[in-house]
Amino acid sequence: MVVDTTLCTVLSNQYGVGISTPEHVLAALAGAGIDNATIEVDASELPIMDGSSDDFTFLIGCVGVRPQPSRPRRRIEVLKPVQVQDGKSWARLLPSDRFEVSCTIDYDHPHVGVQRFDFDSARQTFSETVGRARTFGFLHELEWMRARGYAKGATLDNAVAISPNGVMNDGGLRYPDELVRHKVLDVIGDFALAGAPVLGAFQGFRSGHRLNNLVLRTLFADDSAWRWEGAGTEEQRVVA
Repeated sequence: MVVDTTLCTVLSNQYGVGISTPEHVLAALAGAGIDNATIEVDASELPIMDGSSDDFTFLIGCVGVRPQPSRPRRRIEVLKPVQVQDGKSWARLLPSDRFEVSCTIDYDHPHVGVQRFDFDSARQTFSETVGRARTFGFLHELEWMRARGYAKGATLDNAVAISPNGVMNDGGLRYPDELVRHKVLDVIGDFALAGAPVLGAFQGFRSGHRLNNLVLRTLFADDSAWRWEGAGTEEQRVVA
């Protein structure tokens, strides 16, 4: 279960064994349509790699996947809108016949400002549109995060760093709107924890892991807001 959402998602089981930052590998699995995989980790945090899902997507492609024809896939159908809010930040789920994510960020920074990106799972490919988008942070926040035990391993090799003068990474950004695309990536990873693919449209304004998780909890707390929708003979896909 999710036990913390400060800067990343943290999972823990009934024995108190926890793991941090699973959202990037979960997003890669969801992007590949995989909903049955065993992942073994011998540390308290998933490897950050380059700060995106790109390396995980590559490795999944190397291993390959295989179908499970005897296990029909179930999906979670959103039946009515649900919304959560924290100050100016909010997240909502709307009914849809497919999984969609729309994120808007709004930072008081001359090199960021307002950005929006829309992802449609039926029309866009995860790996090409958001899979390579890296996590990011602002230079003025680094001291605050490290004083609280976060971002100890943060470097320009695994995150986009933004100073008052702009992006500090050699080569700049992978997409002009890479920052908001990473927010979409995080939503996809966090929603992989729902337990099944979601038929619904996520919309978020200045949202993060906390609101991503909270809107799912709000959905499941209202039995009239969702139901299980069978997907007929669609096959589950597992890591080969």
